[in-house]
Amino acid sequence: MYYRRNFRFSLYMLPSMLLPIRFRTLWLLLTCCTLWLTGCEDNPVEPVLYGKVTGTVRDARNNQPLANASITTTPATSSVATDAQGNFELTGVPTGRLTIAASKADYRSVTVAVTVESEAAVAVSIVLEKNLSATPPSAPVRPSPADQATVPGPDVLLGWHPAGTDKGDSLRYDVVLYQGTSGTARNLLTNSRDTVVRATQLSYNTTYFWQVTVRNAGGSSVRSPLWSFRTDVQPDNRYLFVRTENGNTDIYSSNETGTTLTRLTTSAFVEANPQLSPNRDRIAYTSNATGQFQLYTMNRDGSDSRQITLQPVDGYFNQGVGYRWSPDGGQLIYSSYNKLYRINRDGTGLTVLATAPAERHFRECDWTGQGNRIVVQTVGVSIYDSEFYLLNADGSNFKQLIGNLPGRLDSPSFSVDGQRIVYTRDVDAFSDGAGRQLNAHIFTQNLDGSGQVDVSSGSSGTANSTKPAGFNDILPHYSPNGAQIIFVQVNNVAQSVPEIFTVDLNGRNRVRLFERATMPDWK
Repeated sequence: MYYRRNFRFSLYMLPSMLLPIRFRTLWLLLTCCTLWLTGCEDNPVEPVLYGKVTGTVRDARNNQPLANASITTTPATSSVATDAQGNFELTGVPTGRLTIAASKADYRSVTVAVTVESEAAVAVSIVLEKNLSATPPSAPVRPSPADQATVPGPDVLLGWHPAGTDKGDSLRYDVVLYQGTSGTARNLLTNSRDTVVRATQLSYNTTYFWQVTVRNAGGSSVRSPLWSFRTDVQPDNRYLFVRTENGNTDIYSSNETGTTLTRLTTSAFVEANPQLSPNRDRIAYTSNATGQFQLYTMNRDGSDSRQITLQPVDGYFNQGVGYRWSPDGGQLIYSSYNKLYRINRDGTGLTVLATAPAERHFRECDWTGQGNRIVVQTVGVSIYDSEFYLLNADGSNFKQLIGNLPGRLDSPSFSVDGQRIVYTRDVDAFSDGAGRQLNAHIFTQNLDGSGQVDVSSGSSGTANSTKPAGFNDILPHYSPNGAQIIFVQVNNVAQSVPEIFTVDLNGRNRVRLFERATMPDWK
């Protein structure tokens, strides 16, 4: 406890003023001594006490912490900045009422009042709002690709840069793409912070225009110039296959390395079994858009799709798999239940070529120009009841090539010279109600049954030859030069992810081409 002495002037001192001057000095001295001895009081002085303030500063838009926000107080104590988590701490703060101010560039300053208590911590939460500016931002600059550039397709990465002094994290972008002069517009980006966007599935040899709208936090906006680019001519993709993405099954084309991968179909239905015509101008495929699989053709870039059949490509275990181009590309053959049809590529001239044996349906087939013959598979009510037949292109001379064998028998196809066929058979002879195979191998043989080769077994156990255990080799076809076979390797567990491989005719050099892919065609 602290004390102070108070000396008070009393009225009883007034008579001294009436004394003669010689006594007045003595009177005053005596009075002062008396007051000094008797007239003091003890008054206490309170000590200064201290507390602590902690707090967090956050962005009002997303509740994210704000680092490097400035914190000051009134009365003044100390100035600090928030850390990376938006936190701050003030220590040694006198007790009582305190005003805290938080500020940060591009944000509105905020003050809050707190009461600090002795040896206690006060926690506060401060929310800062962005400043809203009515000044439009600067238009984006430096487009990529450069204006009027020629670029590969079918996917193009578009990019740009903000200009001026605008803060990049406060800007939002919209991007619109226009195809040629048709006026067809695609919204590629809406209200995004990104300064890049990928335009997918573009047409080849086509001019595109694109424009970026930039918007600041205050809602003011400005548009970029109208930039353009042109996609290069279509690459000569020699491979076709099917891939399922996010539950949607579509057709793709690609070169051998996958660098020119192009998605050709985009509908919500199943598009499958693509085959390039021998004259390389149209792609045939099947789709269940009508409820049953029908046969369609399209340009090699996926445009101009046309349905050419009314009788479905359907039957026992034949959901869109049983068809093939004629050797000259002018017609197609396809199986529909117990009938094998021939049809012109424009959908005219439907003709019945053959009728399957009793209680059997046609399934997969092929047509060779060497001898102008057709090989076709028939199946009974069980997929394990499978046989191959040969016939002339006019439907005559229908005769059995391979009878029913133990294990599932599938996918007959001619060699380039028409003298051999390739097919698959499950050598484990497994059978169940779902048509599962455990160990399907690729075989080749002459048309008379001689010269059989088990390609999947490899050659002398050399590296990259033997099929791995637990997998099936299915859907084989000869390569265009006849030196290899393209096929699908897939685990024998249902719903496994298929992959496309090539292998030499003797089973050596098994090489993977495409992941997550099936139903290959190579021309």
